[in-house]
Amino acid sequence: MRLLIAEDEREIGRVLKTILERNRYSVDLVDNGEDALDYLLTGNYDGAILDIMMPGRDGMAVLRELRGRGSPVPVLILTAKSGLEDRVDGLNAGADDYLSKPFATTELLARVRAMLRRGANYTPELLTLGDLALNCSAFELTAHGRTVRLNNKEFQIMELLLRNPNNIFSAQQLMERIWGWDTETEINVVWTNIAYLRRKLTALGVHVEIRSVRGAGYVLEESAC
Repeated sequence: MRLLIAEDEREIGRVLKTILERNRYSVDLVDNGEDALDYLLTGNYDGAILDIMMPGRDGMAVLRELRGRGSPVPVLILTAKSGLEDRVDGLNAGADDYLSKPFATTELLARVRAMLRRGANYTPELLTLGDLALNCSAFELTAHGRTVRLNNKEFQIMELLLRNPNNIFSAQQLMERIWGWDTETEINVVWTNIAYLRRKLTALGVHVEIRSVRGAGYVLEESAC
């Protein structure tokens, strides 16, 4: 799942990004409302966490603009403003949930999961294709009584492919979805992680493969044998 965090306090933003990435989310981080709106309108996000008090546009203005343009992306408002009127204003503006600072990590993660369950792109925690299953809570691939655990980026790639079987993703699209637009990571990291995933699929003996499509990218599909 890919999330956008808009938080102008850099330390809080880094903490949020670290927490979510350790829980296998792909995260982009911005520190102002203008960038938040641009990212959400041009990117493909499963959810967003918006601070209210930001330079440029505040979080409420970003949220109203999103809803005014018909964007259904789930939004969690995160702010130090915790009064009843503030919460009501946020929910009336189109927020899916509202979390006050300071917050507990466990509550943040629970609210993010709840927010994503309400999203249009929500799918169950167990993703399957053919004889392959991905447990999104345990970060494990299973088949024929065997199990392999995935690292952070392997999990994010496999989750994306299993949520979109038979869809082709270019290496650049995978970079943007998994590592983020602003990453300085080289594109060969995509090839490396695809190679690791192929080895794990082979070890499981599944009839599912990540196939290279010449000049286009990668597709996850059931194999003929």
